[in-house]
Amino acid sequence: MKKTFLIGLLVCFTVSFVRAQVNNPGQVANDAATNQANNDMNNAADKGVNKAEQSIGGLFKKKNKSPKTESSGSAKPAAVQTDNGSSPTSSSDQPLKLYANYDFVPGDQIIFEDHFTGDRDAEFPTHWDLEKGQAILNNFQGTECFYLTDGNYCRVNPLVKSKSYISNPFTVEYDLYNPNNGAYGLMLFFKDADGNDVASIQVSPAEVNYAGTEKNLDANLPEAIQNDNFKDRWHHVAIAYNNRQVKVYVDQFRVLYVPNADALPATVDFGGIGDQSNPIIFKNVRIAAGGSMNMAGQKFTDAKIVTHGINFDVDKATIKPESMGTLNMIVQVMKDNPDIKFDIEGHTDNSGAPAHNLTLSQQRADAVKSQLVSMGISESRLTTKGFGDTKPISDNNTPEGKANNRRVEFVKS
Repeated sequence: MKKTFLIGLLVCFTVSFVRAQVNNPGQVANDAATNQANNDMNNAADKGVNKAEQSIGGLFKKKNKSPKTESSGSAKPAAVQTDNGSSPTSSSDQPLKLYANYDFVPGDQIIFEDHFTGDRDAEFPTHWDLEKGQAILNNFQGTECFYLTDGNYCRVNPLVKSKSYISNPFTVEYDLYNPNNGAYGLMLFFKDADGNDVASIQVSPAEVNYAGTEKNLDANLPEAIQNDNFKDRWHHVAIAYNNRQVKVYVDQFRVLYVPNADALPATVDFGGIGDQSNPIIFKNVRIAAGGSMNMAGQKFTDAKIVTHGINFDVDKATIKPESMGTLNMIVQVMKDNPDIKFDIEGHTDNSGAPAHNLTLSQQRADAVKSQLVSMGISESRLTTKGFGDTKPISDNNTPEGKANNRRVEFVKS
């Protein structure tokens, strides 16, 4: 007990001293030697704090990690913050040029998509089922996110009418946030038609892992997004399955390639080991059929290309970086077919006022044209037109129908 008390006093003194240095920068000497000494002292203090925390059994855990009880009786995790209290960087904040070599193209028929819009905070999302553990929606940075808060493993799965809704090829996408680089990574479980696990893909702060019934493959994340560079940021994860080949992308990088996967998935689960202090956080889930739109080097003869891979910030014409795979494909088609001209058509679902949708779709078509021109396509080969919600290709009464109606079409002119 006396030893624990002394450790506690040491930690309190050390933390107070370090905070004093941070909060009073004017008191820190300007010469390089003193700065180096302060850095060494801060590093030593951090190690001392970590060691003391382990010895005392989590005595110094942050209060905002504690579960908060809602009036409904459901437990809601406290909002996650970055170390400096600022908003973490979204994947959409990264420049499009970082994705210059991105080649992921999502499937052209959306099976399931959920941004949790319309769902209530601190409740379980409407379009999902809970298989194991506990999970809840939590408003984070102004949007609803799925928190896996309890279970070894917690398992949730999309509510899709068909029992075997995945066929070859297919793609899966989601956005993942990790507030702690030691937290357990989100897992995507592949299941067969009988509901048995046949493989899993896990994205953690250090690596991506594929685990099948007979095959287990790992790949380290690039240093730019690994470990400390992984935490306190949103990351876009994209998975493509085509004829047993599996490719896993994290942000602009293709991280893992499985040339011959030992799995034929029929459905998927999302899961992992989460708790109230270290929840697994994700959002913007999309599952789509197709994903083999590799038209490079081919003579283009179709009347149009319908794309669902050019995505925008909500209610804006700002192109998300992960759209670059589809944009790169369009650029290659136009370079391989120099006589082709395209009308770029923007389409929305029927959410919102028709006049607003019409304006938004025109702005988005114009944004796509500007981006293609910046990538070397002559402006004379591109025209734009926004149609709003006037030309649906699916039922606007279902989430997946709305998702299929939100699209950009390239029509030969």
